[in-house]
Amino acid sequence: MNQAAQTQPPFANFLGLKITHVAPERVTAELVARDDLNNRFGIMHGGALMALADNLGGTATTANLKPGQSTTTIESKTNFFAAVPIGDIAKAECTPLHRGRTTMVWQTRITRGDGKLCALVTQTQLVLEREK
Repeated sequence: MNQAAQTQPPFANFLGLKITHVAPERVTAELVARDDLNNRFGIMHGGALMALADNLGGTATTANLKPGQSTTTIESKTNFFAAVPIGDIAKAECTPLHRGRTTMVWQTRITRGDGKLCALVTQTQLVLEREK
């Protein structure tokens, strides 16, 4: 596995993501629904959930990259099903739908502490060859 997948970008730290598992076929993480992620209605902002999923898709793709490759998100779709109340924990699991040579498609399932499905995110990552 690509060692870069073990190191999270500064934005993940800013959000407060806790990565709990990284492997080429699965990445998991948790994000505490803190007051500073509140959408003003006592629930976690949808953008925070989307950022959680985007970070996991990037991490999962990075875990599958060859030396000299990088990645970027080119498409993302989110369906929201239930809110994550402030004080709860969003738990995310990212698994592959497609791992190709030039693109990878990931699905991230986000649940809250009681196990209820909150969001389902599908994203496409472009695999880039770094210029030499």
